Amino acid sequence: MLIKLTGGAVYDPASGIDGAKQDIYIQDGRIVNKPVGDFKVDKEYDLNGKVVMSGAIDMHTHIGGGKGNIARTLLPEDHRQDPVHRTDICRSGCGHAMPSTFVTGYRYAEMGYTAGFEPAVLPINARQAHMEMADIPILDKGGYVLMGSDDYLLRMLTAKKDQKAINDYVAFTMQAAKAIGVKVVNPGGISAFKFNQRKLDLDEQNSHYGVTPREILRVLATAVKELGITHPLHVHGCNLGVPGNMNTTLDTIQGIGGLPMHLTHIQFHSYGTEGDFKFSSGAAQIAEAVNLNKNITIDVGQILFGQTVTASGDNMRQHANHKHASPNKWVTMDIECDAGCGVVPFKYKDQNFVNALQWAIGLETFLLVDDPWRIFLTTDHPNGAPFTSYPHLIRLLMDRSFRNDVLATIHPEAQKMTTLASIEREYSLQEIAIMTRAGAARLIGLQDRGALSAGNWADITVYTDNADRQLMFEKPDYVFKDGELVVVDGKVVHTKWGTTHVVKPDFDASVEKDLQKYFDRFLTMKLGNFKISDDEITEDGRGSLTVHPLKGTVA
Repeated sequence: MLIKLTGGAVYDPASGIDGAKQDIYIQDGRIVNKPVGDFKVDKEYDLNGKVVMSGAIDMHTHIGGGKGNIARTLLPEDHRQDPVHRTDICRSGCGHAMPSTFVTGYRYAEMGYTAGFEPAVLPINARQAHMEMADIPILDKGGYVLMGSDDYLLRMLTAKKDQKAINDYVAFTMQAAKAIGVKVVNPGGISAFKFNQRKLDLDEQNSHYGVTPREILRVLATAVKELGITHPLHVHGCNLGVPGNMNTTLDTIQGIGGLPMHLTHIQFHSYGTEGDFKFSSGAAQIAEAVNLNKNITIDVGQILFGQTVTASGDNMRQHANHKHASPNKWVTMDIECDAGCGVVPFKYKDQNFVNALQWAIGLETFLLVDDPWRIFLTTDHPNGAPFTSYPHLIRLLMDRSFRNDVLATIHPEAQKMTTLASIEREYSLQEIAIMTRAGAARLIGLQDRGALSAGNWADITVYTDNADRQLMFEKPDYVFKDGELVVVDGKVVHTKWGTTHVVKPDFDASVEKDLQKYFDRFLTMKLGNFKISDDEITEDGRGSLTVHPLKGTVA
């Protein structure tokens, strides 16, 4: 079947197309060149006056793993918000801050998203995370495996194991957990919390292992680079949410020694200590450091006002923040020798000074970082806000007048502490397409997504151009997933299953000998159960497995 999308204004940064009118042809799920000679179009869509982009990619969203289920259990009142009723096409579901799995897929697709990546897959819990993501319709999925506080790695560092041994362990863990990247959360800090340390700065030693966060970051960033993994080490740094942590973030950027590194939800790591409240914006200094250091990429983790729930592996910081829980209930827990988990409900308020300034800090960061290829649109769903708030965030970035109108309503002291009103920049449609499509695909290493050139899978979103960018991005006219029409006028009309994206770096199989002894002695799971096989990802018929090549190799 040959499909033709006719006359739309195409924004395809990966191909250098910035709003030019262009026809797109789809056949067998992929975008193809215009056929030569006589040919028959089976279905044509007139897109004159429409905006065409590839399907959006959320490169950091908490959509799989135990923390989400804990949040759902903790917040039955959240279930009653935004219910989805069963139809001939969609299953029923519920949830606002942490929607159920099917609802997650529907709502993402109805905003024009076709892929989402879970940024904290615990190795010991990876099977459950993949099973949960397999329950999400329409979207492609993938995960970054969580390392950096795992007992086995810290033992290796204490024993001064060489980089090759570290690389083998990282590659083994990625293959076992079926991951496409490596994530560090509060490096060494999750472990340190278990030994009653309540903070761990960048050069402070874990009291049990004698290892510092800086050492952990360097060795893991080196492993990711040497293994040829496209996505840089994905770093949730030290001292999240602590006033003055901008200095830790700046030191982290300098201390990585030029290695590729992605700093995630950087808004939460960009705080100074100036002013009467001893809380200020460090966005300008952070943005300057990002602009100067081309090895660094970031996503923002924008907070938006309203009720949500914070769910993180950073049990150290979540325990510190539990006193702010709203409603007043929370969970902090240990997970084997692997990591931890903290779930704290939270309501961000525009008349709360700290919350209001957090909102401004995130927007300052978006607007002060020069290169849209190295900054990505996230709310750290659900930590800063549910992903369903993305259209509102896009309008804040694209419409200075609207942004300043909202700014004028927040806590007056926060207004005084931000330079947001003086920033004239407004994002363009092409820059939005970079941040949410082309740049995300390049960062993660997706070989055939995030672009509209021939050979790419036909993940395509069509919008009606509208000066109110929130309305525009809330309700696409059409969404195609792998060439199949799944959304019309902002509503799901068809469901299908996406693929799971992974990489498979090589490792010396002898690494399993020591791991076997370790598992038998310390863990409740056997090594054979720890490893997820390829067919487990696809055995229920829900999607496929896509293995992407490593840097320096050919697919």
